[in-house]
Formats: sequence, structure tokens, C-alpha cells
Amino acid sequence: MLNPRYPAAVVAGNVETSQVITDALYGALGAMAASQGTMNNFTFGNERYQYYETICGGSGAGPDFPGTDAVHTHMTNSRLTDPEVLEWRFPVLLRQFIIRQGSGGAGQYRGGNGIVRTVEFRVSMTAAILSNHRQVVPFGLNGGEPGLVGENTLWRANGTMAPLPGQATVAVNPGDQIQIATPGGGGFGTESR
Repeated sequence: MLNPRYPAAVVAGNVETSQVITDALYGALGAMAASQGTMNNFTFGNERYQYYETICGGSGAGPDFPGTDAVHTHMTNSRLTDPEVLEWRFPVLLRQFIIRQGSGGAGQYRGGNGIVRTVEFRVSMTAAILSNHRQVVPFGLNGGEPGLVGENTLWRANGTMAPLPGQATVAVNPGDQIQIATPGGGGFGTESR
């Protein structure tokens, strides 16, 4: 189905492109609105520690069902490390992990909500995010509203804030935090009034 040829970009084909293709196929068939459309690949590490996770978001609604909040969709079914284990094995603190209320698109059947995850670093590291749907909304179907795009934010220990694009690599120091707000799923059908 896809046959990219040089110099076509092929990085993250399994993790990001596959998400978009699956949403396009489901949408073309009218089966369901777009899900979060990304795996929110988040990595951090230094010469001693290395960590990689994919982060859940909202799934799209369908013709007779709402989307689901805070789930991995399509090509990923990984589980996040328990907060206690994450903080025991790595020099980080999980400051926030909550449902991102209102991020799923409205409709007769509402799209699932994404999440907000904030990690604080206790030592200097390099952190990176590879994520989609930071500019293009996850589409709704049959009159359903789109889900909200995701947002990546770097909070420095001195209180300054900088938005991060969908693909970013940054040096972090003790007290710095990265907050990842994942996309919601699209809604399905016109909301009855």
C-alpha cells in the first residue's frame, strides 16, 4: 500500500505514520472518527539512565459508541510504567497524570479524552518527544467535532515556560518539567440539542 522511495521521509513509520493511515482507513469507511493519531513517543536519559514510553490519548467515536478516554490506539498496546516503579528506577518525579477533560470532540457520540502527563527531572538529562496531531486536529465524522490537538510544554525550574513542537529534543536540568497533553479523539454524529 505504501512504497516510499528515496528521498521520502520514512522515520517513525511504524509508530507515527501507521497511526495516521489507520485513522484515514477507518474514516474513509465511516467506521469511526480519528483517534489521537500518535503514540506520543517520549524519551529521556543520560550516560547512566535511559527511558522510553508511549503515552495514551483519546480514541475516536463511532456510529453507535463513544470514544474511550486515556487509551493506546491502533498500532500500540503498550502499558506505562507504574509511577512508583518509574520514580524508584529513574531520577524523575511524576507530578501529574490526569484525564484531559474536554479534549474529545463533541457529537452524538463524544470522542475520548486524552491525558496530561508531567514529568519533573531530578538530574540533568536529554529529553525528546516525537508526536503528531500538534497542529492538525483529529477529525470528527458525520457532523462530529474534532478532538483537540496535543500540546508539549517545557517548564524550567526558574518558572519560565516554552512550548515544544511535535518533534523536539531538549536538555533538561534538575527541577525542569515536561508536560505532555495528548490529543482527544474525534466525535461522531451531530449532537442533539
